[in-house]
Amino acid sequence: MPDPKPFRVAGLIGWPVSQSRSPMLHGHWLAEHGIPGTYVPLPVAPGKLAEALRGLVALGFAGANVTVPHKEEAARLVDRVDPIGRRMGAINLIVVEADGTLSGYNKDGYGFVESLRESQPNWRGDAGPAVVLGAGGGARSVVVSLLEEGAPSVRLLNRTRARAEQLKAEFGGPIEVIDWEARNEALAGAALLVNTTTQGMTGQPPLEISLEALPTAALVCDIVYNPLIPPLLAAARARGNPIVGGLGMLLHQARPAFEKWFGVLPSVTPELRAKIEATIGAK
Repeated sequence: MPDPKPFRVAGLIGWPVSQSRSPMLHGHWLAEHGIPGTYVPLPVAPGKLAEALRGLVALGFAGANVTVPHKEEAARLVDRVDPIGRRMGAINLIVVEADGTLSGYNKDGYGFVESLRESQPNWRGDAGPAVVLGAGGGARSVVVSLLEEGAPSVRLLNRTRARAEQLKAEFGGPIEVIDWEARNEALAGAALLVNTTTQGMTGQPPLEISLEALPTAALVCDIVYNPLIPPLLAAARARGNPIVGGLGMLLHQARPAFEKWFGVLPSVTPELRAKIEATIGAK
């Protein structure tokens, strides 16, 4: 008699992956829902991604998450990509279909928006201008999700202006590229400020920016989650701005992935958040 609840395996493809909290996160949900399965780190060196993706099928994986530096290449290698993933030019979720083909999705933007709504249930993308710092992979997800949510304008700033201009040309829509040197002034009248750079992350230089021009009602988000409260968020909180850290984005982007592989849409509970926070350190 076939096993009514077959053991299913998923994992995280990246380089490196040893620091990831995703195995703990998915392991928590598997235990919570009594699902036989596991989620494992899959370190894949640059240049080896195509072989690794073929291996998912051969080894019977349900699928995998994809993280740096493979998100853009993965979008070119899978058999099909969802509309958001095509627009972003990158994916972070792969599902192995019953026929052995690979479907790719990008749920980073979903995770970002859900983290904002979890913290601020009344948040609206069309509430006013958004300021986005950075033009890397994180910025791609944030900018596209804000455009999808109806942001009236996105002020995009990056230390290398050409990269920001490239995103504007690629995505279209109401994106205004502003010089990095004008970042303080760019905050005037904004409803949302998002830092997608590595500045302020543990081991990285701080983000040098003055919040003086930012309205105190503006929501301030940093997609960094180590530390849990980076200097930008500490400064924003001290002046009365509502803040959202980066951990929620990590937690929420994982929910639709878990559902695709294991058939249950899990919840982000205080218990789960506390468990992950305990591995990062004190606030």
